[in-house]
Amino acid sequence: MYLDFSFQSRRPTMVIMEVPTIDCASLRGLLEDGVPGCLVLDCRSFLSFNSSHISGSANVRFSTIVRRRARGGLGLEHIIPNEDTRSRLLSGEYPSVVLLDDRSLDSSQAKKDGTLMLAVTALCRDPCGVRVLILKGGFEAFSREYPEMCTKPSPPQGLSLPLSSSHPESADPSCSPCNTPLYDQGGPVEILPFLYLGSAYHASRKDMLDMLGITALINVSSNCPNHFEGSYLYKSIPVEDNHKADISSWFNEAIDFIDSVRNKGGRVFVHCQAGISRSATICLAYLMRTNRVKLDEAFEFVKQRRSIISPNFSFMGQLLQFESQVLASSSCSTEAGSPAIGNGSTVFNFPVSIPVHASANQLSFLHSPITTSPSC
Repeated sequence: MYLDFSFQSRRPTMVIMEVPTIDCASLRGLLEDGVPGCLVLDCRSFLSFNSSHISGSANVRFSTIVRRRARGGLGLEHIIPNEDTRSRLLSGEYPSVVLLDDRSLDSSQAKKDGTLMLAVTALCRDPCGVRVLILKGGFEAFSREYPEMCTKPSPPQGLSLPLSSSHPESADPSCSPCNTPLYDQGGPVEILPFLYLGSAYHASRKDMLDMLGITALINVSSNCPNHFEGSYLYKSIPVEDNHKADISSWFNEAIDFIDSVRNKGGRVFVHCQAGISRSATICLAYLMRTNRVKLDEAFEFVKQRRSIISPNFSFMGQLLQFESQVLASSSCSTEAGSPAIGNGSTVFNFPVSIPVHASANQLSFLHSPITTSPSC
């Protein structure tokens, strides 16, 4: 099949290129060769990709603003934001690029303004000399035929820990095992492999922190103590949970801190008092900027893991403003602006969360979402 892509720009460019398909068995053969013979780009949503994806693949996403301006042509930096991967592609290390969506059999079934076709267009326009292929049947077909080559979300392994610690140095002596608040039950939840979210009580449990491999903590409060400063790296963000607090001024600093710990192979635990509003806001901001996703998608992702998150109204407004900045910065146009919200529309229109069910293993507190909102 031949695709004819026309671009409205100062110098219109016509690209005519055959975009063949590759079947699941052939892709498996490329991936099992033991050499990086192909780069797999997954064009599904952030939630779908994080639920399960082909091992070693990279997620491709475009913001609404980028899509709106796609007629001007997208560059490789939008398709492959990771500079190292992009350099390896341009140097010829990946002779083939395989793109996939949920289930398309070929380019004729893919949405012309969808992520997959926009990525195909950008790769065809860029003189990187790679062979561009579309996976026949998408992720549904590949995961059905070769599930062993796809990632699956599985609860981390560890120890089952009671609510009251047996180690006097591991818990706040003022904490009582009786009448434990709902937000303190269970334990920290994994947002990403290097990022955890929970309450101040969880931050007082050194046994929990050590079992999770935590190396640093972000304390998003002005009055919760840093219990183990001799054992972990701490960053304090002294904000109150009220409508006057400017938590957005800390977003970039917190994100840089998380990335610095991640780059050193560490893990960060973010907490406030209850792990509901302030610390959840920081985790949402991190997901939005580093994964270039909208607030509602990041919110759904975090809520699946800790269902009681509920940033206050002011924080939600600050996150929406941050969303416009994130999406504008990822746009290929300097004219990018905030997504328009029509009169009468609902600003906070989040989808219903799909709970992540816990399994009976040693670290069951990691993936056991709290399903009942506490009284505040």
